[in-house]
Amino acid sequence: MSVPGPAPRRRVPGPPGPPGPPEPGADVPERRTDYSGAVYGSMLAASVIAAASVQEPNPKLSLVLLLVVTGLVFWAAHVYAHVAGQREAGQDVTFRQVRRVGRHEWPIVEAAALPALAVLASPWLGAGENAWLALVVAVCQQVAWATLGAHRAGARPRQIVAEGAVNLVLGLVIVAAKVAVGH
Repeated sequence: MSVPGPAPRRRVPGPPGPPGPPEPGADVPERRTDYSGAVYGSMLAASVIAAASVQEPNPKLSLVLLLVVTGLVFWAAHVYAHVAGQREAGQDVTFRQVRRVGRHEWPIVEAAALPALAVLASPWLGAGENAWLALVVAVCQQVAWATLGAHRAGARPRQIVAEGAVNLVLGLVIVAAKVAVGH
């Protein structure tokens, strides 16, 4: 007769919240399905564009810098919040954890790239010196990342359309705010 060993240690789950990066050694699906950073970063970029004034001496340069700096600051805030919020009692945070979370949250910064390029290219595309092209790009990529994430997660077509529609409405709220403020 065999004597049973100690019961396996169970980890008590923390408070509910958005899923974070996978734990080291966890089974990770082949395809990425978490596009939350890209969706969030796109919405952040749209908000920055909507709130920015094009009346500055160098409006294109100012807006590109605002997009990049805001993306980097929010990325760092997300990394810190995740690492500090998920820390186990009595455990030090390791550089490996910070690096893993930083890589997972990097799409927040990447989402500023296309709108920033649209800002720079807008005069050559006939959009003038305004930021509307960049705002359209930010909202479109927000919808695209949301629908791609839903599709890759195996959502049904109706769910994919619903997620795209929700993100389109959120983006249009930002556009409406820009129109209302008159920037």
